Amino acid sequence: MLSLSPRCAENSFCVRPLASKASATWNHSCFSIGFDIPASVHHDCYPGNPSRHVARRTVTEYARRALGEGGILAVDETGFLKKGEKSVGVARQYTGTAGKVENAQAGVFLSYVTPLGHALVDRELYLPEPWTEDRARRKAGGIPDEVGFESKPALAQGMLQRALGAGLKPAWVVGDEVYGRDTTLRRFLEDLHQPYVLAVASNTHVWRGFYQVKPGIMVEQVPPEAWVRLSAGAGTKGPRLYDWARMRLNRHLGLSRWLLFRRSLADGKVAFYIAHARRNVSLATLVQAAGSRWAVEEDFESAKGEVGLADYEVRTWTAWHRHMTLCLVAHVFLAAAHAMANLQPQEGLPPKALGLPRRRNPMHAFLARRGLH
Repeated sequence: MLSLSPRCAENSFCVRPLASKASATWNHSCFSIGFDIPASVHHDCYPGNPSRHVARRTVTEYARRALGEGGILAVDETGFLKKGEKSVGVARQYTGTAGKVENAQAGVFLSYVTPLGHALVDRELYLPEPWTEDRARRKAGGIPDEVGFESKPALAQGMLQRALGAGLKPAWVVGDEVYGRDTTLRRFLEDLHQPYVLAVASNTHVWRGFYQVKPGIMVEQVPPEAWVRLSAGAGTKGPRLYDWARMRLNRHLGLSRWLLFRRSLADGKVAFYIAHARRNVSLATLVQAAGSRWAVEEDFESAKGEVGLADYEVRTWTAWHRHMTLCLVAHVFLAAAHAMANLQPQEGLPPKALGLPRRRNPMHAFLARRGLH
């Protein structure tokens, strides 16, 4: 059994809530529940580690084994409110955390979503351009020389490239307008034959035939009988029902592009998506994919509330990423434990889907002692 370095364990707020579930120390809690900390995560917590990606690949692989194949990758960003100006990447910027422009850091995250559960599996700190151009601030923040300015969609593309390059085969990639409006990201996914459903603004230009059109105008051409009432997934108050319609766009490399329209039952407001999928994909399937994006919002809430995603006082580039790595480890563990607690034999998913034989899996015993299995 591998343990985390003392420096990493003592300075990481994210392990404390998780550790308290089983023991007073992180090492003992990991041993008690059968969560084997991979060597790559252990190595990532030591100074001088040359690779920032090894631990994240391991977390992604664990999520795949724990939550099952063929999931959905959801990308989104979240903010971390700050009072000072020394934390790396801090700036006055819009953050959904506050719903307005605030002094904050912003991180872009990747979540893996399946019917068994979902968890954050990768992260990147967003650096505003003034930070990348200021040598003094770069040095104070410990920003590596090779790190320059990248937009949030570019950071998302890098994480997706790592996940897909590691052999992950998601059914869909989903994201909000920040990512849907980026043509480079969309073309990257299309060139890989990767299906996606990405939200876009009403004035986004898309090709239909030989002409560029806007979703906000094309929705006016949808006949009344084309709208279908479907659920985008379960919400806190029941099914999230909307009226949905779609319109075929140009094909690319054998797959079709679609405009997807979602109309609110309350006020008639329409939201827009671009989808890239096989020609015979059903409207219901597109709707399910679009609705799955909300899982990453739930992941932000649970990670901040349960594993201390936002509870840190570190200021440097390396320290921020180390803290987030440990939060990813804790978050994917909780998702795996929850999946195991709710896994029913009649669902046709054998225990080996969680990566360990049931009889020899100490996590099963841990959950059983607490009435969770």
